[in-house]
Amino acid sequence: MACWCVRSSCSLVASSSLRLLCTATQQKNGHRSEDEVEKPEQISGEKVLMEEKSQLEEQLKDMTEKYKRALADTENLRTRSQKMIEDSKLYGIQGFCKDLLEVADILEKATESVPKEEVTTQNPHLKNLYDGLVMTEIQIQKVFTKHGLVRLNPDGQKFDPYEHEALFHAPVEGKVPGSVAVVTKVGYKLHGRTLRPALVGVAK
Repeated sequence: MACWCVRSSCSLVASSSLRLLCTATQQKNGHRSEDEVEKPEQISGEKVLMEEKSQLEEQLKDMTEKYKRALADTENLRTRSQKMIEDSKLYGIQGFCKDLLEVADILEKATESVPKEEVTTQNPHLKNLYDGLVMTEIQIQKVFTKHGLVRLNPDGQKFDPYEHEALFHAPVEGKVPGSVAVVTKVGYKLHGRTLRPALVGVAK
């Protein structure tokens, strides 16, 4: 009975040793167990995940670009709106200024039409009228200057099509060709923008 138990134990030990030897040999030869072998379903799932990741990255990149463009468009719109507001503050009175220019022209013509030789103390009524016209003309020019309206009298200056309107070209002695020889009506600029060009004759 004891001999049978010893033989059985030896058989078990030999069997276990044989299994361990086979497993070590498989690992040494690079063989994978069934758990280590990638199944087709696992490979397919990883491929799908990689494709989804790539698509999400592209969508993120596209949305980022759209966001940056939207920010730039918003900033440009804000800048244009601010510029329009500033221009409206500066040039909102230009219609009113144009109407006042006609009044200034009438005052200038009235002052020029008074015979200077008759403006004496012996003719007090005419003198008072003339002095009143002169003072009114000076005051209106001060008001114009205060609001950014500047008078243009380009006599002798080089002709500028952005500030002057040529009525005629004629040879004028003593004038450089291309310069303003005669000013028929003075012009005005409002904050650097030509409100009314000066009407001139140009020497040729």
